Amino acid sequence: MFLKILRWTALILGLLVVIAAILLYQGDLPAEVVDAKYSNEASQFLTLNNGTRVHYRDEGNRSGLPLVLIHGAMASLHTWEPWVEILGDTYRVISLDLPAHGLTGRVPDGIYGAQTFTSTINAVVDELDVERFVLGGNSMGGGATWRYTLAYPDRVIAMILVDSVPAGNWRSSVDEAPAAERREEPDDGPIFFKLMRQDWFRAIARYLDPGLLVEQGLRSAYNNSPVVDQALIDRYYELSLREGTRAAILQRAGSGGGSREAADLSVLTQPTLIMWGAQDALIPVSVVEQFEQSLPNTRTVIYDDLGHVPMEEDPLRSAADVRVFLEDLAVGE
Repeated sequence: MFLKILRWTALILGLLVVIAAILLYQGDLPAEVVDAKYSNEASQFLTLNNGTRVHYRDEGNRSGLPLVLIHGAMASLHTWEPWVEILGDTYRVISLDLPAHGLTGRVPDGIYGAQTFTSTINAVVDELDVERFVLGGNSMGGGATWRYTLAYPDRVIAMILVDSVPAGNWRSSVDEAPAAERREEPDDGPIFFKLMRQDWFRAIARYLDPGLLVEQGLRSAYNNSPVVDQALIDRYYELSLREGTRAAILQRAGSGGGSREAADLSVLTQPTLIMWGAQDALIPVSVVEQFEQSLPNTRTVIYDDLGHVPMEEDPLRSAADVRVFLEDLAVGE
């Protein structure tokens, strides 16, 4: 009798797993369909020696100071569109999709580490024959910014770090912050990034519909900003499901993502604008102090009411601060 109950229990559990798999399954979207929707007349594509096809845009005032902008994890160059519109009257604004992201997506060699990001940025500016420029990035893109500047200090005039990952393991740095400032694992933080650190989740995520996780993550990262509308949710959702991209995201996460080296940022003397949303649910504002202590030439702007993505949550205010910073650069030259 006991064995019979076990068999029925196992059968029922098996059926539930099959039903759940059917209900939660979501296949990839054809790359050509996603590309058609999320490219525009400014979109260009550069094929690298290893076969990687990089999506980038070169917009704004071509005679102006070049401003190269790098998006964060799970994002794309579209995150900079508000700044392009506002700052493009004066500055040449170049943005790109890093490997495993946007319309660049999966790369043939399957390598998505920090060095790959650095070489991708370098390939784009070389292609455009831009020798010196201001480099800025949000979150993971902030990390790509200071890493690129360490590798090519003579090419970077100034840096803009928007809610950027710091050198080393930022979670460890949060542990050292005052208890009242710690927000490493906020209850309302993006669930997706917590799950991606789990081996069991990465093993099945390749087949799951990420819709609910995408929406929850965006509302958390954007501090429940009204800019999180259906179009924004669709953009993140569809780009993540672009053929090959989901597998690339999981491969990058499984390899530890970006490098966590304890780099010496004190050698970077470039003027640096640090911009931060105090309500950031991903990287707490306490990390600002780490940048201020390690970088010798900084200016900091903190937005008390914004989250992890200030350039989209309040484009006018954040772009105005960038403009002041860049104008001061011109005066100082």
